[in-house]
Amino acid sequence: MSQKPRERGDDDSADEPSHGGDVKIQSHEVTEGRERAPHRAMFRAMGYTDDDLESPMIAIANPAADITPCNVHLDDLAEEAWDAVDEAGGMPIEFGTITISDAISMGTEGMKASLTSREVIADSVELVAFGERVDGLVTIGGCDKNMPGMMMASIRTDLPSVFLYGGSIKPGTFQGDEVTIQNVFECVGSVATGEATEEELDELERSACPGAGSCGGMFTANTMSSISEAIGFAPLGSASPPAEEPERYDEARRAGELAVEAVEERLRPSDFLTKESFENAIALQVALGGSTNAVLHLLAMAREADVPLEIEEFDEISQRTPKIADLQPGGERTMNDLHRAGGVPVVLKELHDNDLLHGDALTVTGRTLGEEIEHLDPPAIEDVDADFLYTVDEPKNPQGAIRILKGNLAPGGAVLKVTDSDDLHHEGPAQVFEHEEDAMEYVQSGEVDSCDVLVIRNEGPRGGPGMREMLGVTSAVAGQGHSEDVALITDGRFSGATRGLSIGHVAPEAASGGAIAVLRDGDQVTVDIESRELSVDLTDDELQARLDDWTPPEPPYEGGVMAKYGALFASAEHGAVTNPGVKPE
Repeated sequence: MSQKPRERGDDDSADEPSHGGDVKIQSHEVTEGRERAPHRAMFRAMGYTDDDLESPMIAIANPAADITPCNVHLDDLAEEAWDAVDEAGGMPIEFGTITISDAISMGTEGMKASLTSREVIADSVELVAFGERVDGLVTIGGCDKNMPGMMMASIRTDLPSVFLYGGSIKPGTFQGDEVTIQNVFECVGSVATGEATEEELDELERSACPGAGSCGGMFTANTMSSISEAIGFAPLGSASPPAEEPERYDEARRAGELAVEAVEERLRPSDFLTKESFENAIALQVALGGSTNAVLHLLAMAREADVPLEIEEFDEISQRTPKIADLQPGGERTMNDLHRAGGVPVVLKELHDNDLLHGDALTVTGRTLGEEIEHLDPPAIEDVDADFLYTVDEPKNPQGAIRILKGNLAPGGAVLKVTDSDDLHHEGPAQVFEHEEDAMEYVQSGEVDSCDVLVIRNEGPRGGPGMREMLGVTSAVAGQGHSEDVALITDGRFSGATRGLSIGHVAPEAASGGAIAVLRDGDQVTVDIESRELSVDLTDDELQARLDDWTPPEPPYEGGVMAKYGALFASAEHGAVTNPGVKPE
């Protein structure tokens, strides 16, 4: 962690007026009055001054860690935010949270910790904010679950809050082409079929990730950071600056300053998070071709915020919102390319100008989204040199990227991201696997046939527990040339880097007695994207007869954190929340 706090110098910020007058701040519960002398003594041991103790306490939640390049640089960003809070007249305090590296845990039992980490992050930030009586938050995120976890904590505490993203990693270079971690995962499958050599995989491994930052495509981290702008938690333009560029540190300072302003204005998440805010977030997600994980996280955030949002609404918004960005995993370009074209505001402007956003939705700046777009004045898409961006009138695809499928195999819904080349209709025999490892062994053996429907069950929020992502399997399938003629269905999740006919979040999950629990090898499964159908060729009576003979599996863990959170998770169709105050019955 950064060495903090430092004594205030003789700069102008030391002469800022006290915030202890007109603005009531809860940190005075631990800093004011004779009986709080012991508390102040503890603060003075860390170098805080009288001016600090009279100022609003802004907590900086920092998940810095050496376990992922997404978060390895966050201490430096937290230091910039700390200084900005200090200079703006606040009292900055910094504390750490956990993080899990999705990319490193991918394909292992450890991936079950990923979604659980979203809940632990939210719980830990809420606990510190509650226990220390802080007045506002700067929450920082790097790896995938940091973003929703931090924003969920801000929603729960309802403290004035600003979200700060750590930024994207720059693409690597392999044989003259730009590459990302997605290419490495897919190359594993290519080696299995002999289309690539072990030597090429080794060279690619050593060049794909050249430094700090989150995975570079429009995967989960960049999807959720982009959404932080659209939903109002972060100022416009803050999502796209790369992790190792000076602009990223400018954003850290802006976040610190804005957090102090939000406390002074008493602007809370409950003041700007509305149904319209969430609809704006979804519109941006589907227009960018963002990760399916955003469906899960936005449902969870909406429940925390007491905003009515159902899974079907993602499909409704996707039907009226065209896809206007062609980014990885469906395309070739990355977040860095989007940044050079003007960032997320360019896309927001195009949507807003075509009445596809609620411009009157308030943001953390105190201005509406429409006012923020006008204030920033980003260029129009047709005026930027970016062949991967399209106008609403001439889109990449006439509908957005997200589809919600239903049917007797998923009465509670299932989620698919269309990555441009997916067929509208797929039928084939089920090949059923009880866990991800079994499916990966089958794929690596080279036995996958065209028209197969690979079904991986017992990987849902409760059954996994933790709803593992299946990037290893989907990448191996794609690497073998089957991204367009093989479907993969699971009650688990997919990485934002997944492409192809990959359908996740099947609800009810197998562990809860969903139909996926009783599928058998050879059952004929139909995926029809146009009609939003996911079904198996069995009658209701046949399915019920199988379920009557079905025995629920024993929980995979008897104790510890996985058992605890596994017992708490709600269904994926409700965001897989664990907060008992917002869980559906």
